[in-house]
Amino acid sequence: MHRSAIAPAGTGSGAPQLVLAFDFGRRRIGVACGDTVSRTARPLSAVANGPAGPHWQELAAHVRAWQPALAVVGLPYNVDGTESGMSDAARGFAGEFAARYALPVRLVDERYSSIEAGARLREDRRSGLRKRRVAKSDVDAAAACIILERWFLEST
Repeated sequence: MHRSAIAPAGTGSGAPQLVLAFDFGRRRIGVACGDTVSRTARPLSAVANGPAGPHWQELAAHVRAWQPALAVVGLPYNVDGTESGMSDAARGFAGEFAARYALPVRLVDERYSSIEAGARLREDRRSGLRKRRVAKSDVDAAAACIILERWFLEST
């Protein structure tokens, strides 16, 4: 694992970049993409995760399709700012992702991203912007968007 490729927030480069973001979870990993020019994010999917690990082939398909310059992984913290029980697993995923795809990975505080994502999606449904019910995989992908938006804010 190339831990040197994992770093706190920040781009380190002024060139336009496409970025993939991940909301790591034990059952699913939400995936979103965005770019440093528009500084907007859009949900892509949720990739299965389990005891055997993530569905790496599906993650590889996202890397091939989007050809990102880097990845952003949400790092779970407790309310008080201490690392949560999931922090080590998220760091492990980030390290494995960096090693497999030879991409730099940035870690971003993801506190409350899933709650915020669920609220956004429910509001979209109430307002008529969303026609179908909100599934857990939708929340995971929307949380990855929020993680990426946070990284955009931190990298200014």
